[in-house]
Amino acid sequence: MFYSDLNTINDRIFSETEISIDETALREVEACYRFLASFEQGKVIYGINTGFGPMAQYRIGDADLNSLQYNIIRSHSCGAGEPLPDICVRAAMLARLQTFLMAKSGVHPDVVKILAAMLNNGIYPRVPRHGSVGASGDLVQLAHIALALIGESEVSFRGQIVPAAEAMKACGITPLKLRIRDGLALTNGTAVMTGIGLVNLARARRLLDWTVKASVMLNELVESYDDFMAQALNEYKLHAGQAEIARRMREICASGRRLRKREVELYNGDTGEAPTFRHKVQPYYSLRCTPQILGPVLETISQAEKILTEEFNAVDDNPVVDPATGTIYHGGNFHGDYVSLEMDKLKIAVTKMTMLAERQLNYLCHDRINETLPPFVNLGKLGLNYGMQAAQFTATSTTAESQTLSNPMYVHSIPNNNDNQDIVSMGTNAAMITRQVVENGYQVLAIEILALVQATDYLQCAGELSDATRQLYADIRAIVPKFTDDTPKYEEIAAIEKFLKQQA
Repeated sequence: MFYSDLNTINDRIFSETEISIDETALREVEACYRFLASFEQGKVIYGINTGFGPMAQYRIGDADLNSLQYNIIRSHSCGAGEPLPDICVRAAMLARLQTFLMAKSGVHPDVVKILAAMLNNGIYPRVPRHGSVGASGDLVQLAHIALALIGESEVSFRGQIVPAAEAMKACGITPLKLRIRDGLALTNGTAVMTGIGLVNLARARRLLDWTVKASVMLNELVESYDDFMAQALNEYKLHAGQAEIARRMREICASGRRLRKREVELYNGDTGEAPTFRHKVQPYYSLRCTPQILGPVLETISQAEKILTEEFNAVDDNPVVDPATGTIYHGGNFHGDYVSLEMDKLKIAVTKMTMLAERQLNYLCHDRINETLPPFVNLGKLGLNYGMQAAQFTATSTTAESQTLSNPMYVHSIPNNNDNQDIVSMGTNAAMITRQVVENGYQVLAIEILALVQATDYLQCAGELSDATRQLYADIRAIVPKFTDDTPKYEEIAAIEKFLKQQA
């Protein structure tokens, strides 16, 4: 009933659209809470009148039931490392809110009201990077979010780090008073790995769009034959992703005047008698195999979007309170294997995309390979000036880091929790590492694009580029003017990276 599609999810994450809770949804949350309050009388239910994890064999007396819910939050607020970015915390909070709106968690309606109020006022708990093994969900990181809801931690608010209670008071929000199983419900689920994963996906898809455009621009600069992106050729391979990448490339380059036609130059029966051809009959793989390389990346992103959209909308709690069937189920919907596997696949795909950008940069820098440009796209005096020579080091180093980070987390389960959690997903680690790989991808692409615009100026061909790549040239030149002298480039690379992340 309350399913959110990917566009809606991304809008709520990145545009900070106001969250309004439908009255029907609130009534269902209330009904689930009332069902739990009635059902739990005289029964043994995990996390309500038992301890947690291996301590579930211990019955909790009536006098301690409320303290139990506070204790899981306070005891599990033990993360370490740098805090997650606000955007990732926001996405995690949205994912947790969505789960509660499925009305299968037994939380009090105040939980969803306060979560929504914090989101609408830009109050984001400080959540350490490390702590989750991705089964029983993101217990530690979610505990840090819950700690802020009860007013006992620090939050990011209006550009400052302040006590949660202070930020809540400024916005007229009363800290949450925990009921029956609110503490367990707030800490038990896949919201953090899902939220980080959704941020990763949005940025990976944007990175792919820029990579396609950069690949077209490179082929334009060196005047490649255009049949490598032909519709028939790419559809014969049968992979939808490859066909779509080729279609996008054809669409981008349609307005340009640089690409060559094989049928005009090589199939016309008038190629002369020279024993060698001045122009390459076939360019290097990093130029002409772009559809075959980026097609799997596109399909990987699309599959991951499907899985994470499902996870965002899922009931990922335990136990699951189900008024519809009149019972409470004990199971493992908190297990993060779906997210973990998709994040591992995504980081491999993004690393391959980064490798493509690094190889294309190498092509631009290597004068004996491209046979068109000066070494390192150096527009100054060779030997005295160095062009993109050192920037290539940064791109190569960063790509190498991503290659190492692309080893999978999905198969790195380590038993813990007195072996109660004897096989876990490591989904949040996978999502965090993928986040770094995506960041690396933007850095490498920023350097490649800087080389592309330098090459455009050397060839004096901006007017012959397609509309889209000429606009990219203009946008980058507004950030970094043409340079011949050696100047520090780290700030300009960072500015290009920021542009790529923010522009659609």
